[in-house]
Amino acid sequence: MTKTILLATAATLLLAGGAASEAFAGDAAAQVPASGAQGSPAPADDTAQRGVLVFTPDFFAAQRPNTALDMVDRVPGFDVDDGTGARGFEGAVGNILINGGRPASKNDTGSNVLSRTPANRVERIELIRGGAPGVDMQGYAVVVNVVLKKGVSHQSILTWNAMLFDGGHDVYGGSYQFTATNGDRSWGVTLSDGTSTSDSNGAGRNVRHDGTGALIRDEAYLNDGWGGGRSIRGNFVGPVGGGKLEATAKYGVHDWQEWQELSSPSAFRRSAYAEESHDGELGLTWTRPLSPKWKLETRAIHSFEDFDNVSTGDQTLSGVKDAQQRFAADGDSSESILRGLVRGEVSRALTLEAGGEVAYNMLDVRQAYSVGGVAVVLPSASVKVEELRGEAFTKATWRVNPKLTLEGGLRLETSTIKQSGDASNKESFFYAKPRFLATWTPAANNQVRFRFERELGQLDFEDFAASSDLEDSTVYGGNVDLKPEQRWISEISYERRFWGEGIVSIGYRHDEIIGVIDRLPLPGGLSATGNIGDATLDRLSLNIVVPTDRFGIKGGRFTFKNDWNETHVKDPTTGLDRPISKVRPTQANIGFQQDLVRWKTQWGINWLPLLGQGTYDVDQTNVWRGSGYYEAFAEYKPTPTLAIRAQLNLWDDYTIRRTVFADRAPNRAVAFVEDRDINPRTFVSLRVRKTF
Repeated sequence: MTKTILLATAATLLLAGGAASEAFAGDAAAQVPASGAQGSPAPADDTAQRGVLVFTPDFFAAQRPNTALDMVDRVPGFDVDDGTGARGFEGAVGNILINGGRPASKNDTGSNVLSRTPANRVERIELIRGGAPGVDMQGYAVVVNVVLKKGVSHQSILTWNAMLFDGGHDVYGGSYQFTATNGDRSWGVTLSDGTSTSDSNGAGRNVRHDGTGALIRDEAYLNDGWGGGRSIRGNFVGPVGGGKLEATAKYGVHDWQEWQELSSPSAFRRSAYAEESHDGELGLTWTRPLSPKWKLETRAIHSFEDFDNVSTGDQTLSGVKDAQQRFAADGDSSESILRGLVRGEVSRALTLEAGGEVAYNMLDVRQAYSVGGVAVVLPSASVKVEELRGEAFTKATWRVNPKLTLEGGLRLETSTIKQSGDASNKESFFYAKPRFLATWTPAANNQVRFRFERELGQLDFEDFAASSDLEDSTVYGGNVDLKPEQRWISEISYERRFWGEGIVSIGYRHDEIIGVIDRLPLPGGLSATGNIGDATLDRLSLNIVVPTDRFGIKGGRFTFKNDWNETHVKDPTTGLDRPISKVRPTQANIGFQQDLVRWKTQWGINWLPLLGQGTYDVDQTNVWRGSGYYEAFAEYKPTPTLAIRAQLNLWDDYTIRRTVFADRAPNRAVAFVEDRDINPRTFVSLRVRKTF
């Protein structure tokens, strides 16, 4: 479907919803009780025009939520985003606020906090669209603010979960969460045994043809991967020093292992990877009113990790075993952040904010590559990368009138990145990052948002060091000359609400990217991650939610969501235009969910008709495609404190095409093409959650 057809379809839906606009105005008053962003009562029309919709617990009663996250997941027009996790705090955190602020640690994400917050502690949920005075949007067009009740309570949440694979490795886990609240003071502890796995594990065939099309390999393929983590976390919120202190601390141990096997009558190939890591963090946030209209917020965050991993590659041809390839790494990383800001309400319509942040980041990694026990020298095999970064920022939010809100800001960032070890280098950078956001609400249930911003990408320190992918017998060198990727972003979106939970929104985004980070050639036949030149990204987004009550299907919702991405960059080897690596061109999600109140059950099904992405290396391209991905679930809540959920995931069409080139000439002759057709394992997820 072309973008023109999509735009026309969306326009038709928007026009067709016109007749529903008046109906929604009545529904909104009944289903979405209104209050101001600061908690003071406000008329429903004023609240909507300010870009804030308020949902009280009775809105979610039919779903019988157990946790605050259950409630947020059902807020119409909102998708949880826990942020990129990039270095620093500004711009790296998610779109969830709790009592007007973000969690004390960026690694203790908003969804994590809400998952251990009982639903009966929620007073209301505010959906803030396009900004509002006193609200830190952090560049998001839409955020939620979960306002919690005070009072006295003690509550525990006990969870057991499992992922059961058809022919694969089953994993089990669980958690225990305790929370105590007494007025302005609360504390809690979480013990977790987590799980991780992949939905693309399975059996298949691997077929390789040479450049002329002649068959040179036909092998059976099999793989699996799984992991887990044990952790303990403590949280505290309470009055300290005339203000409020929020603190969180965590320590965890994690592991992951995976393997792949290719076999035929004359050959057996196996690659494997295993990793173990330990990590911890401490986050402190202290807020204090300086006057009736001005507030101070300070943050201190420290996180650390140590890790060990090893990759191996073995091959046996006609009974003769080749020398083993082995790539091992161990290292340490850490991040420390100090941040402070002052926010004030100059008037009911104007909020000003100013502050600064300083951060220190470090990665110290030691790596070794060998073939048959003989060491092979790699560029930047063992390096220490350090970054000292400072940022000053200021922002203003102005409610021009009940229909128009403007937000403008400027961030000034300076950083120095230093490397030592096998490669030595030191570079300093300075960037100015302006941001402008406009929100226009021309009529109730209609909103237009525009954003213009300069974003600076955060470098992945692991790209400075060597790495490997022994499944494809590939080893990469490190790159000492990496520079942050810059993006000038222009984005506009339109949203229309109807029939209570109904939404149609359409958006267009254009990025001008300077110094895009992708794969580039190195001497000696190696390649690495680096800046390969300028690029563009164009994105068309469409999100549709249609309640089905008016069609005779009570409690149902039809959903459609997709981003269509088109990217262009000049390949550093061929000089030809190609897409940017690892950007998915499309991944539509079509679904239906229904609340069966009488049966105390929710059920639903989602269908992803097409998904995939490509990686464009110097010596090869690797493109995977999937289709027909189905996810069906049912959740039964026999009592307000017990929830039993089962989910089935299945898909039968997952292919990988790897094209390896014989040389690096501009026209690159093909050495071989390898097609891998995998039938991913069907798996069932089970979860039992008890609140008491």
